[in-house]
Amino acid sequence: MAITMRKRVEIFIDGLQNDIVTALEQLDPNAPKFKRDAWTRAAGGGRGLSCVFACTPEVGQTTSTLQTKLEKAGVNVSVVHGMLPPAAIKEMRADHSTIPYDGKTSLPFFAAGISLVIHPRSPFDPTVHANYRYFEITEQAGEGEQTGRVVAWWFGGGSDLTPSYLDEEDAKHFHTTLKGACQNDELYSVYKKWCDEYFFIPHRQETRGVGGLFFDDLSDEKHARIPDDVERPRQPEEIFEFISRLGTAFIPSYIPLLQKKRDIPTDHHRRWQLLRRGRYVEFNLVYDRGTKFGLKTPSARIESILMSLPETARWEYMSELGTLAGSEEERMISVLKNPRNWV
Repeated sequence: MAITMRKRVEIFIDGLQNDIVTALEQLDPNAPKFKRDAWTRAAGGGRGLSCVFACTPEVGQTTSTLQTKLEKAGVNVSVVHGMLPPAAIKEMRADHSTIPYDGKTSLPFFAAGISLVIHPRSPFDPTVHANYRYFEITEQAGEGEQTGRVVAWWFGGGSDLTPSYLDEEDAKHFHTTLKGACQNDELYSVYKKWCDEYFFIPHRQETRGVGGLFFDDLSDEKHARIPDDVERPRQPEEIFEFISRLGTAFIPSYIPLLQKKRDIPTDHHRRWQLLRRGRYVEFNLVYDRGTKFGLKTPSARIESILMSLPETARWEYMSELGTLAGSEEERMISVLKNPRNWV
């Protein structure tokens, strides 16, 4: 019996999660290990594994005194299924016209994905985010069937880098690795542009970071964001291989950045890092579709959804940091307001 795409994705993300957590733990052998929290979903069905890194403060302290490479990190996998209500079906039909809709009937769904956010301790080490997912909608299963006929399916995901201080070599390495995994220069350009547009904070008029790749609704259907003349994977097997290459590219795209020798930061650098983290929080809570969807989902695991937020952040009224011409902070802001092509 042929292995289903559901199972292929599940096996891949489980293995990728283990590889990434292992690589991060090997970076700093003296640091606490990631906490591994296995869970099951009561409503509908499914399971997941949240792997979270944090240094718990001692009694009477607000922050830990441990000087670890990471400050907070999470690498989460979820494999869930249930019933999709008519309102959600109506919204999804905008990109997937094959989904039947009568305004009354719910349909079975399956969703599997890996999502991660790494917040290093040093202001000179960049934060990173990645997410790769598969979604499937079926008809109701008939008698003797485990699942009904698939009526719509798609993949989504991407990875992006968010430094507090600009290191052009970091940005070039990150983008070069992702571009190589794409194996398609035109497709890289389309998804890089999409990333710059998606991770944009309108009320600040700046991007969240130096970008990467972002895409959604990849299937064999016509795509609203991708020109018809752009060569791209369209069949499930082809898109799965594409997603697999990008997921596997995460470790070589990011771990070398954490292995670089950096300057010793000062309180000034830490203050700027916390201000930049404030921007990260603003985007995730106000604009990020995944966060907003998760918070609206009944019986959602709120702790896993908010795993992306940094442990500490800062807001200042009319802060002068980032406004001094020629400063490292102003150099960072300039790139965030004017996204660049790194490769």
